[in-house]
Amino acid sequence: MLRAAGAFCTSLSRRYIPNPFIFAIILSAVVYLLGLLLTPSGPVEMVLHWGDGFWELLTFSMQMVAILLFGYVLASSPPARRVVRWAASLPRTPGQAILLVTVLAIVFGLLSWGLGLIIGAIAAREVSLQARRRGIRVHYPLAAAAGFSGLLIFNSGFSASAPLVVNTADHFLQEQVGLIPISQTILTPANLVVAVLFLVTIPLVYRAMHPAEADVEEVPDALEEEAARLREAESVTVGGTRHQGAAVDGGAGQGAPAAGPAAAATGDDEEPSTPAVRLENSPVLTAIAVLAGLVYVGHHFATAGFDLNLNIVNLTLLVLGLIAYRTPMAYVHAVDDGIRSCGQIVLQFPFYAGIMGMMAGSGLVKVFAGWLVAVSNEHTFPLMAMLSSAVTNLFVPSAGGQWAVQGPLLIEAAQELGVDLGLTVMAFSYGDQLTNGIQPMWMLPLLGVTALKARAVLGYTAVAMIFAFGIFALGVTLLPLVLS
Repeated sequence: MLRAAGAFCTSLSRRYIPNPFIFAIILSAVVYLLGLLLTPSGPVEMVLHWGDGFWELLTFSMQMVAILLFGYVLASSPPARRVVRWAASLPRTPGQAILLVTVLAIVFGLLSWGLGLIIGAIAAREVSLQARRRGIRVHYPLAAAAGFSGLLIFNSGFSASAPLVVNTADHFLQEQVGLIPISQTILTPANLVVAVLFLVTIPLVYRAMHPAEADVEEVPDALEEEAARLREAESVTVGGTRHQGAAVDGGAGQGAPAAGPAAAATGDDEEPSTPAVRLENSPVLTAIAVLAGLVYVGHHFATAGFDLNLNIVNLTLLVLGLIAYRTPMAYVHAVDDGIRSCGQIVLQFPFYAGIMGMMAGSGLVKVFAGWLVAVSNEHTFPLMAMLSSAVTNLFVPSAGGQWAVQGPLLIEAAQELGVDLGLTVMAFSYGDQLTNGIQPMWMLPLLGVTALKARAVLGYTAVAMIFAFGIFALGVTLLPLVLS
């Protein structure tokens, strides 16, 4: 039954879901028309609202780029790959292999969504490769889907977009809500229970979807050679040699990133040992930057307690990445390779800011908030907020960009109904991550690493999404009442 459900969901997604940038343009046009129909704003005035808001999220956009980029680079570092390869040697059955990939993706996704996305992808590939060498037949598309699990739960963890935004000084809703500490969002008992339920349930769901042996599609032959090349390249001493990403031409589609930043070293001739080259490859300079970062982060936690915000998370990921790569230029080249994964954020966030400008400037925020209030009460609002967030995520497939568009109206409605703002933020977060199971934008890095197409993966993630809905619904209805 689960296999049939996955195939059905995959066929729908393949037919009807275009590139996410298309949604950004369409949503901009829809909001423009709604502004004309539902508010006193005229055609030119709506364009002016759009233009006034277009560049209002530059700081926020950079924070989103950094959290993906630094997590991506850290997850692709040689130490991280070695850990994954060791873990990949543990499974003895196909079911154990799927369980391992899912658990790795979830655990690292709770730590950082960029980290979980790439660790999950690398784990899916490496576990499947090692299983094949040992005669264990693992269904590779299912393993890749399992490696995406971190993107279905990351908003319950330490890189949750909206919860960290509202706890970061000078965020764009601070005048309305002030700062909302993580003790009221990701560290509530209800959210911790949600994370545990997800960690226990979803690996079993993926395991249950493993097909019969006759229907198994193992990892392709072409990836065996690529894996051998990566291992050989990673054994090269850094010295003055440039490290580059090892791209996998797996048909992931336009914009698919490399298999991993700085995963391989080329055989280029070494540069002359000039003072400049020695500085570029000096671990001492890396140590200076690492020490400064550790002192700052340590002082923050010593004085503020366990207080996470976007800036602290990003600095921590940066410091850990510098430690993993050892020399300044190794990290520079890793960032150069990893930056390709951030293109969608850079392109789309100004459009989301323009949408936010139209909604706020025209008064659509109050109109939509009024509708939400009209169909909700204090008890049903969190579930309605989650459902509206899940739908909106199909059109604005970025938690940060979506919060910019939807956050103001949800806050407005919550304040009018007297609903806890921390619960409102988490309801939004659950809905946003839920439909990542059928929204392929953030699958691009995974598809690049696994050399698969989205249609091979989306059916399985859609089934996992259905089970996740039940968990998240508990998280915004029953659990807050029981555990408050």
